[in-house]
Amino acid sequence: MIYEFPSAQTPIRQGDVFYPIPRIEMSLSELPVINEAGVVEVRRWNDISAMGKPVVASLGVRPTVGIVISQNCDAVRADDIALAEIRDFTDVERKSKQTASAKAWVSIITQHARLNLKWFYLPPDNRMGFHQKMGVDFLTILRVARIDLENMRAARLGRLNDLATEHFRERLSDFFRRYAYDEWYPLNGDEYAEYKREYHEAKPFDWQASQSIAPNLPPSTE
Repeated sequence: MIYEFPSAQTPIRQGDVFYPIPRIEMSLSELPVINEAGVVEVRRWNDISAMGKPVVASLGVRPTVGIVISQNCDAVRADDIALAEIRDFTDVERKSKQTASAKAWVSIITQHARLNLKWFYLPPDNRMGFHQKMGVDFLTILRVARIDLENMRAARLGRLNDLATEHFRERLSDFFRRYAYDEWYPLNGDEYAEYKREYHEAKPFDWQASQSIAPNLPPSTE
């Protein structure tokens, strides 16, 4: 479909998909540190960093799918290569969880051409191991040493073809240069209440919170 399958000898480039890539799981407030006696102590990162010296810690690592986001020139000479995590599309784009019809899927999948989203859609392809719709989550970035990833080229599932790579590169650049703004800031109190029906995470600004906002508006009929 939108994928191609280079040999293991082909150099790494942006758009290459690898599995398994290690994702480290840790909590900075509860970090298991192994002391000199070999005993595990749960410490806070702020306390550890204040010591000014390295420690040995026990961290959880799980395998995940990653796609190279580093520029091609960096992928052949930089010390580290950055990858974005790939997960089931319904995990990356929450709106898709209740999507059933083809028309609804078209609306969701094509919106990334018009909106600055935090994901990139990847269609199913059994040759890639994608048995359902997948999504690149630009919010989850992984780092792997270039030498290590080059030694893992046999674990490359495939890569985006040239057309898909162009779209991926554009979406990636839009994401990292975007201006983070709160689009609801100019709404009055009643308009904000209507906006919050769909975007529950929106927090009111002082001038909106101080206005008379009907807390239990009836469902919109528009």
